[in-house]
Amino acid sequence: MRNSKDYVFQFLDFLSTQPVKRILLPDTLGVLTPRETFDFLLEIIQRYPDLHIDFHGHNDYDLGVANIMEAVKAGCHGLHLTVNGMGERAGNAPMASAIAVINDFLPEVKIGVNEKALFKVSKLVSAFTGVGIPSNKPIVGDNVFTQTAGIHADGDNKNNLYFSDLMPERFGRKRKYALGKMSGKANIQKNLQELGLTLNDDELKKVTARIIELGDKKERVTKEDLPYIISDVLDTDFNQKVFVKSYVLTHSKGLKPSTTLSVEIDGKTYEEHAQGDGQYDAFMNALRKVYQSRKMELPKLVDYAVRIPPGSNSDALCETVITWESSDGKEFISRGLDSDQTVSAIKATEKMLNII
Repeated sequence: MRNSKDYVFQFLDFLSTQPVKRILLPDTLGVLTPRETFDFLLEIIQRYPDLHIDFHGHNDYDLGVANIMEAVKAGCHGLHLTVNGMGERAGNAPMASAIAVINDFLPEVKIGVNEKALFKVSKLVSAFTGVGIPSNKPIVGDNVFTQTAGIHADGDNKNNLYFSDLMPERFGRKRKYALGKMSGKANIQKNLQELGLTLNDDELKKVTARIIELGDKKERVTKEDLPYIISDVLDTDFNQKVFVKSYVLTHSKGLKPSTTLSVEIDGKTYEEHAQGDGQYDAFMNALRKVYQSRKMELPKLVDYAVRIPPGSNSDALCETVITWESSDGKEFISRGLDSDQTVSAIKATEKMLNII
């Protein structure tokens, strides 16, 4: 159509005399602009009003959905769409996005697609084909209904202040509120509501600060991480006098793990080195040397538990809960939280040092 309309019309003149039910006009290279799509299809449909015309758009310039919209405006009778936009090169126009656009911007066009099924079908096709869905893919991506900035969560609390017709419930999904370095109190409160937890203003401030800190190291903190973070933050009400300033943990095949440790106690810095059966054991052996030099005995470690939120990945936050027994037989607990299991145990140990 762009370079030789006479050829196209000559071909369609012939097809119109044949027993053909549908004629497909494909943009197989995805090179049409939205304006061209509208103009070309309108001209063809007006010239052949009795033909059933379909449009098949590719997405090479990321214009697939825009071209679909213009094709419908021009009066085409059928669309070729694919689940998750699968197809050659950049793929075909994605079904989920096209359906949402038609329903929201072309209400005079009635289609029979069940929007609530789109997300499930998308996941099913992804599982069978092995082709992943980008997390930011409109409608079906994992992150597209996740509020990251606190200001948006705050707006949702205020009668959907930042309202859009693109609501997750339409597609059988739910709004999520990400926890990370951009989190505000509103994000955290939304997640707390889902977990059935309540914090006062002071506690919420501490938890927010901790989540932002963790977000600098970990891209996203999950809702399942939240109870561990709360437990960690609210377990720090002590006057800190002992600081684990620095440490080097080594683990080499065929050699015993070792730790070099620097710890500050009452303003004085101590350094020690020790080996052990594991990195944490080596850390504890170095720490005992420090306290022996101060003629102090560390409490006995009687239980060590690591908890990771269900459904987590390899970068999950670990909560280490250590039970200690003092020389007089009394037991107490300290907790540490970090995405590194050994570091979470060291943080729990630092709390213990301040408790004693």
